[in-house]
Amino acid sequence: MIEIILASSSPRRKQLLEWAEIPFRVVVKETDETFPEGLTVDEVAVHIAKQKALAVQSLVDADSIILAADTIVVLGGRIIGKPKDKDDAVRIITDLSGQKHVVVTGVAIMRSKKEICFADATDVYFHELSREQIEFYVDKYKPYDKAGAYAIQEWIGVVGIKSVVGDFYNVMGLPVSRVVRALEEFGEG
Repeated sequence: MIEIILASSSPRRKQLLEWAEIPFRVVVKETDETFPEGLTVDEVAVHIAKQKALAVQSLVDADSIILAADTIVVLGGRIIGKPKDKDDAVRIITDLSGQKHVVVTGVAIMRSKKEICFADATDVYFHELSREQIEFYVDKYKPYDKAGAYAIQEWIGVVGIKSVVGDFYNVMGLPVSRVVRALEEFGEG
């Protein structure tokens, strides 16, 4: 059996692969998440995912399948990263409140010289949130490692999200059904 390497320390991505019953192990290496100017949002997400996959390539067996992903949040055409601190998290969620934003996950799957890369986008609509709700969420859940300063599977997703158009699991960090189909092209999954 070919080994699948998840090039991500995200507990959410690990959980999603476990739910899909895909055997894998995690190998991560610190990766630069900058990107060249002029890329589309989809290209940015794929570029960063690909950099994560390439970073671990030399650390694993050449026959392994490497799976890497990067999730970004886009509001009004602007990429919103991870918050720097509490004030930044509150500001980001305040900006998302009552708005539609897009969550884009770029995926890179590589083995030897073969690669499959794609981006998946999901529209997320937030209810209007009060300052108290936003501060409660940030204080309790400390979403500092999350693009857009929130996790859909936490309290804010249950209470604050009006609707989702597209793959729910993409918002969690991995469009799992699409990943499974891509892995099948490698003879796995």
